[in-house]
Amino acid sequence: MKCTSPFSASGPLPVSMSSIDDLVDAIDEDDVEDDDFLLNIGELDPADNVPTDEVPDNYAHQQRLIATRKEWRTSDIDCGSPDVQVAGMTERITYLTRHLKEHPKDFSTKRGLLALVNKRRKLLNYLYSKNPERYAELVAALGVRHKPVGRVQSRSEKYGAYPQQKPKKIKKARGKQ
Repeated sequence: MKCTSPFSASGPLPVSMSSIDDLVDAIDEDDVEDDDFLLNIGELDPADNVPTDEVPDNYAHQQRLIATRKEWRTSDIDCGSPDVQVAGMTERITYLTRHLKEHPKDFSTKRGLLALVNKRRKLLNYLYSKNPERYAELVAALGVRHKPVGRVQSRSEKYGAYPQQKPKKIKKARGKQ
């Protein structure tokens, strides 16, 4: 039985590349026309080429965050004291508030903002319980509205301003007298 494959023992069939070579040579010889470009030099507005000095919001936020942390730290290696955390959270809260004014339907950011505000409130409560002087200084400097937790009110103190409920009438059973 003989093999009828084109790649038989005699070798591959010769292929002529002359037509492809002619096309490549023709493209190389043609000069590139000016009409091939979408825009020519000078057609762009000059305002498009002027670099702006505006800093992106996220970069400016990071720089303010670093400066705030440096300002409120108690030592060179301090990165976790309540003062630093509250100051950093306040900066993040202002950034997220600004973001939500531009994008009011960003619900995931809104949820994160509420979580951040609650975390800051808890830290401020802790700071108030440990050091009220530092708490007052921090709240005044950052401009945070925070009402410190007071003592727990008794039931009569909490609801004393409301009128008392009317006494319930005792129902008598029928048929028995």
